[in-house]
Amino acid sequence: MENEIKDFFKGKKILITGGAGSIGSEILKTLLRCEPKSIRVLDINENRQFELENELKYPEKLSFLVGDIRDKDRMIMAVEDIDIIFHAAALKQVPLCEYNPFEAVKTNVLGTQNVIEAARYEKVKKMITISTDKAVNPVNVMGATKLLAERLTISANYYKGKRETTFSCVRFGNVLDSRGSIIPLLREQIKQGGPVTITDS
Repeated sequence: MENEIKDFFKGKKILITGGAGSIGSEILKTLLRCEPKSIRVLDINENRQFELENELKYPEKLSFLVGDIRDKDRMIMAVEDIDIIFHAAALKQVPLCEYNPFEAVKTNVLGTQNVIEAARYEKVKKMITISTDKAVNPVNVMGATKLLAERLTISANYYKGKRETTFSCVRFGNVLDSRGSIIPLLREQIKQGGPVTITDS
C-alpha cells in the first residue's frame, strides 16, 4: 500500500493550501517522501512558512507562496500547472469561529469555492479537501462551515463538465498535539505549575 501511494505521488506537482499549518505541514512532510516533482506551500502565515522552509531544506522541490484562499485571483495563479491540490486551509478553532461566524464562512465556505473554481479553471487532476469529524451533524459554526465545504467539493464533480478533475474529501478527527488542540494547552499549564483545566463538556 505504501509503495502504491508513493508511486501515485511520484513526479507530481502538488499544491497544499494551509501548508504551513499543523495538518498541512504534516501532509507536506509525508509527500516529500513520495518524491514529487514539486510542492507549493500556500499560507498566510509568513513566519510559520519561514520556519518550515528552514526546517525542511528542500529548495529544489518547495515553493512558499503567501496567499489567502479568499482571494480567487491568487488561487488561480497558485494552481497554474498543478496536478493535485490538498486543501487544508481553514479556520478551525471552534470558539474563534463562534465569535467570528462570517469570517469562518468567508474562509471555510467561500475560500473553498475559490479553490474549487481555480482547480476547474486550471484543469487540475485531483483536489482533496481536508475536513473534520465536527462536520458530522454539526452543532457549531466551524462544523457547519466545514460541512458546507465538503458539500461544495463533492458537488463540483456534478458540474465540472468535460474536465477530468476529481473532487474528494477526507475527514480528520482530533489531531494529537496540533496547534490549538488540548495537548499543547495542558503542557503549558503543567509547565507553569498548574492548575490543569479539565472539563466534562
